[in-house]
Amino acid sequence: MEKRITLVTGASQGIGRAACLALAKANHHVIGLARSKKALESLDDEVQALGGSMTLIPFDLKDAAAFEPLGQAVAEKFGRLDGLLANAGLLGTIGPLQAGGERQFDEVSDVNLSANWRLIRVLDPLLRQSESPRALFVTSGVVPRPRAFWGPYQASKAGLEALAYAWADENAATSLRVNLFDPGATRTQMRADAMPGEDPMILPPPEDVAEHMVPLLGADETRNNARIDVRELLAKS
Repeated sequence: MEKRITLVTGASQGIGRAACLALAKANHHVIGLARSKKALESLDDEVQALGGSMTLIPFDLKDAAAFEPLGQAVAEKFGRLDGLLANAGLLGTIGPLQAGGERQFDEVSDVNLSANWRLIRVLDPLLRQSESPRALFVTSGVVPRPRAFWGPYQASKAGLEALAYAWADENAATSLRVNLFDPGATRTQMRADAMPGEDPMILPPPEDVAEHMVPLLGADETRNNARIDVRELLAKS
C-alpha cells in the first residue's frame, strides 16, 4: 500500500473520530479501533465519502488477550505500520480517592496506561518495518497541573507520559519518532462529563484539534520525546 498506514485507538468519537477523518483526508489508510462496531461503520461511511480508506477493528482495550491477535492481524494484512495514534482514554469517576472503587481504578489504569504498553509491545515490530514510523500519545493537562478529585485519571496519564518518554529515548537513534499530544479542553463528551456546568461552545471542536495531529504522524515530523500542547498551536493558527 502506497498510503501511510496509521492505527487510531478510540476512533469512534470525539478527537479520535475527528483524527481519523483528518488522516483520511491526508491520504492515510486508517486502522480504526473502538468498542462500537456500529459507530465504526458510520465513520467508515464518512471516510469513504471523502475518498479515503479504512480498516475497522472492534476492540476493547481492557481485553489483554486481544492485543497479540491484533498485532498478528495487522502484520498479515499490511506487513508494516507507519503511525500509531494512541488516543483512547477513560475518565473514570471524578471524586475523592478513597471514595472510588477498585474496579473503576483498574479500568482507568488499563485503558489509559496498560493498554498503551500492550500496543507498544505488539506494534513496535510493525513500526520498525516503516521507513518513517511515528507514534503519538494523547495526554492531559492534569499531568503538569494536578488537581483534587482527578486522582486515578491523572495518575494514569502521568504514567503514560513516563512510558512514552522511555520509548522515545530508547529509540532516539532509530527512525521512530515518539511524542505526546495535549489537546487541552476540547468540545467532547468526556469534557462534558468532567465539567457538566461548562458551556461547550467556548471550547474548540475536535476537528480543530485533530488537524494538528496529522503532521505529527507524517513522514516529515522530526521531533522526538516532545510534549506538544495544542493550545500553543491554536494560538499560532
